[in-house]
Amino acid sequence: MRIAMPVTVQITRQIWYIACFLTSFAMATWLLSVAAISQTAPSSFEAKKYRGLHAAAWKGDAAEILRLSKTGVKPDTRDSKGRTPLHVAAFASHKSALIALIQIGADPNLLEYEKYDIVTIAAVADDMEILKLAVRLGCKAGNITSIYDGTALIAAAHLGHADIVRFLLTKEAKVDHVNNLGWTALLEAIILGDGGERHINTLKALVDAGADKSIADRNGVTPLQHAQSLGYNKMIDILR
Repeated sequence: MRIAMPVTVQITRQIWYIACFLTSFAMATWLLSVAAISQTAPSSFEAKKYRGLHAAAWKGDAAEILRLSKTGVKPDTRDSKGRTPLHVAAFASHKSALIALIQIGADPNLLEYEKYDIVTIAAVADDMEILKLAVRLGCKAGNITSIYDGTALIAAAHLGHADIVRFLLTKEAKVDHVNNLGWTALLEAIILGDGGERHINTLKALVDAGADKSIADRNGVTPLQHAQSLGYNKMIDILR
């Protein structure tokens, strides 16, 4: 015989589940919010200690990069944070250094210690020129990056970099990729956005590109339901 659970116990359990959900959701939101902007560019202290290709990449000295290549240096040597000279040049937004490093054999798809590639570095920085160059030099727009197994598209959507999102979508970025927190670019544009024009434009770009509006988060909450709960009326209109 099944014994009915007292109403007070049922309510208590429901409250506990809700509290757990809100706590985990808030933690996930905070972690991912930090993650998308936590790319660590070389500090001035680190840069002062750079030698060889890293120093040349930081300064944007393409001639020195080409000169050093003749001495047998490895183009993908890493600093203490796992950054190759190519990562350093991307962080410093030096196009000529990026080109020179690729010319001497640097791998455009390597990840640094926080698992970012040069496309994602440029996407987070909202640096369209470096982004376009990175793709032209061979860095794939669909690489899985960050400790959350995301993509440059997800990072850009999170930050509301609508133009970056549009460009990545023309370069075969995976519009419905789900990261290991259970979020797509569409969900992040809503959940981690501010409901303003940047994120509205980002959402529209994703929807126009065919993003699946039915993909819910791990708790079964759809993009539309998130937008409704946040009161983002313009996003609600787009999603409907």
